[in-house]
Amino acid sequence: MLGPVLLAASRSDAIRRIVSAAPVTRPMVDRFVAGELLDPTMSVIQGLTERGLDVTMDFLGEDITDPAEARRNRDAYLALAESLAPLGLGARTEMSVKLSAFGQALPGGHDLALANVTPVVEAAAEAGMNVALDMEDHTTTDSTLAILRELRERFPQTGAVVQSYLFRTEEDCHALATEGSRVRLVKGAYKEPADVAFQDKREVDKAYVRCLKILMAGDGYPMIGSHDPRLIAIAQELGRRNGRKLDEYEFQMLFGIRVAEQERLRAEGHQMRIYVPYGTDWYGYFMRRLAERPANLVFFLRSLVSRG
Repeated sequence: MLGPVLLAASRSDAIRRIVSAAPVTRPMVDRFVAGELLDPTMSVIQGLTERGLDVTMDFLGEDITDPAEARRNRDAYLALAESLAPLGLGARTEMSVKLSAFGQALPGGHDLALANVTPVVEAAAEAGMNVALDMEDHTTTDSTLAILRELRERFPQTGAVVQSYLFRTEEDCHALATEGSRVRLVKGAYKEPADVAFQDKREVDKAYVRCLKILMAGDGYPMIGSHDPRLIAIAQELGRRNGRKLDEYEFQMLFGIRVAEQERLRAEGHQMRIYVPYGTDWYGYFMRRLAERPANLVFFLRSLVSRG
């Protein structure tokens, strides 16, 4: 399978240089990434919200190597909050943050990430917005959930993300499905070892449904991060079974993927939020999108060969 190979390639500087230099790459990146700079990205946000879609913004950057990069990422989010505040969209716009971008993997990374993310959450709250802590590879899970608990003491609306392919996630869902808790459920997009994560797609999907049942039956606010038609239909049915109104949970999809389905769910009255990444450090995100969707990968490889 090429998926695991691409996930490994997402951390390779050599392959990064090859892919970044290929002429065909830019049009493909533009499909998944709203822009490299903030101003054009703001136009994308306004266009989505004018169509009745909510957004969550992700400034791309992870696996940083020094504290100065962490501060730059923090400042980028502070600039984003400052730009979003005048739009007056409130909870229709939120920010997603990867704690690795705030220094989580550096020496003393837990405290460093907490120190850098706190002013971002403060700025978001002042603008009437929420922040969600993205989940990364399994080695960061405990630290991320611990930072979430600390942030929720002051900002209970801070969102969590859990990944169904990890064995531990059902237990995490039980702990997180509490009143006021916002939880995004995704399958997971990192290469994980067999002793911590399901490797078979069918098992990942089954685990997703088990986690979804926990969240839908709980007292929190589930956020269904999936493009899978079957899982979307199951989520709708679980919402009905648990007596949830359409504004008591939401669907989330990635920018540029299944646009017609995004519009369909919105037209049916569902809360539909689009995950909108931007920034110059798009490589790792782009490779994970190729790994997740074989059709995208095939198209990219064919174009790369033909241009070559």
